Amino acid sequence: MAHNEERDLLRATVAALVDKHANPEAVRAAMESERGYDENLWQLLCEQVGAAALVVPEELGGAGGELGDAAVVLEELGKALVPTPLLGTVLAELALLAAPEPDAATLEQLAEGTAIGAVVFGTDYAVNGDIADVVVGAQDGQLQRWTEFSSQPAATMDPTRRLGRVTAGQTAPIGADPGIADYAAILLAAEQVGAAARCLDLTVEYTKSRVQFGRAIGSFQALKHRMADLYVAVSSARAVVDDAVAEPSATSAALARVVASEAFSKVAGEAVQLHGGIAITWESDIQLYFKRAHGSSQLLGQPAEQLRRLRAEVL
Repeated sequence: MAHNEERDLLRATVAALVDKHANPEAVRAAMESERGYDENLWQLLCEQVGAAALVVPEELGGAGGELGDAAVVLEELGKALVPTPLLGTVLAELALLAAPEPDAATLEQLAEGTAIGAVVFGTDYAVNGDIADVVVGAQDGQLQRWTEFSSQPAATMDPTRRLGRVTAGQTAPIGADPGIADYAAILLAAEQVGAAARCLDLTVEYTKSRVQFGRAIGSFQALKHRMADLYVAVSSARAVVDDAVAEPSATSAALARVVASEAFSKVAGEAVQLHGGIAITWESDIQLYFKRAHGSSQLLGQPAEQLRRLRAEVL
């Protein structure tokens, strides 16, 4: 029971920081900044919440938490599309922890948030790739620490999430891959659920306030049904993601990813329609949710590929 209370406190603390430091103007300033995130907010997240220390064991300078703790933080950050280096850093930590004798000094820097991590899966694109200090490659069931690498920013559709192209120079083996891609899928799905839920809230508020033919369009029956459908899609996705967080596996991860991607894309698409022409203007936040929905559904391999993998396992 205490564990859930701790997680609720973690959620509330992150939500309060986001509320205070990541309004839409701050998010835009962060995404347009040189490093692509608000360094001051990142420091607060690391110092006050220990965001980057959550999955690192206490004996290695971390908070000794679980995947679910990182998922809660990413979900809260996802709600406001806050650009931070958390996802790549957590994945790099999980990768380094797979070593028979983890590199304590590097893990400590990552846990403090003073070093930024990235994991490269198959392709050379990686979340945080252009700003990473610590890079791990995951391929063919093995993890490699890229001790020397070069990186450059990659053009993306989603301005709230920078990607980098990373090329390996020298590499050193870490050990067998415990399924970092599955952890990545689950954490990304948690973030997608957060963003979908907030995008739906914004749309419900907008339809209630927008008056058409003398009455709020939110009062039209058909719209109420559409909102209810979207609410069900987000709630079901959250349930699937919660299951995956509790019991990570290749199957639960693929399922979480597919369901979360579909829910977010559906909500963002409807949000654009219901906001009308205003949604595709640069001033609107809805276009940022739409771009995030599209960008995150393409990240780490497409959900459709994951579904095919799932079917192959089931049949």
